[in-house]
Amino acid sequence: MLAYDIRGSGPGLVLLHGIGSTATATWGTLVDSLAAEYTLVLPDLPGSGLSPLPDGPLEAAAVADQIVATAREAGLSRFVVAGASLGAAIAIKIATRHPGRVRGLLTLAGFARPRTALSLGLEMWASLHTRQDDELSAFLASASFSEKYLAALAPDTARRLNARLGASATGTAEQIAFALGIDVRGDLSAVTAPTLVVAAMGDRFAAPEHSVELAEGIPGARLAAVRGGHAATIEEPGRILRVIREFLHDIDRYQAKGRRTAPAPPPVSQGPGLPPPIARPRNPHRR
Repeated sequence: MLAYDIRGSGPGLVLLHGIGSTATATWGTLVDSLAAEYTLVLPDLPGSGLSPLPDGPLEAAAVADQIVATAREAGLSRFVVAGASLGAAIAIKIATRHPGRVRGLLTLAGFARPRTALSLGLEMWASLHTRQDDELSAFLASASFSEKYLAALAPDTARRLNARLGASATGTAEQIAFALGIDVRGDLSAVTAPTLVVAAMGDRFAAPEHSVELAEGIPGARLAAVRGGHAATIEEPGRILRVIREFLHDIDRYQAKGRRTAPAPPPVSQGPGLPPPIARPRNPHRR
């Protein structure tokens, strides 16, 4: 069983994190606000927090099943699942393996599989992590945050941020290997839950094109945009909270009327300078 935290009360919301992090660290800026309306289950992936690694390599189906078992232990029979980064691919796998339990699906700065640039970034991370290179924290800061966010930091603040990013989960190497091998493109068309895909427009690690691929492949999915980099919950928590709340409220309204699923969510209101949601996004990198 995975280690997890549980907060709040109301309809279930399972929040998944990415490589080297924990659910609480990834979603912490939003937890208190979301817990006022929802029961949050924040499981840590194998190798993060107190969740043990398996004897062999991590597999998407097995991790997805572990998360569902954890949600059930926490008292959730049905829930919305939201995944950031690697957690997005796992959330998609959950939605296709356990459609009766997933009320809705949300991805943030996610990817179905690592394209070349992301794959190279993951390989660089693995190499620096293995060598415990002094440049690891600087690499992670560059990968995690937008250029605008980093440029606004004072040098001392940037150094403290780098030092914090140098610490990682005990299973980071295994999680990187997991991400390098993951590919849920074949699952996208099988997602039946209402879906919102959120792209971080300043993401220099998993470029927004990854989110376009997700939104294009999932039937009825909507695509919304936020500013900020890969760690967008830190850079723009208010905007992300608003996007998530609008999506969750829409699902709640439809299911309160006795409908098991909601149609594709309506356009999410946009802030100044942000592109509108795309009903049928075009993937410029389709292969």
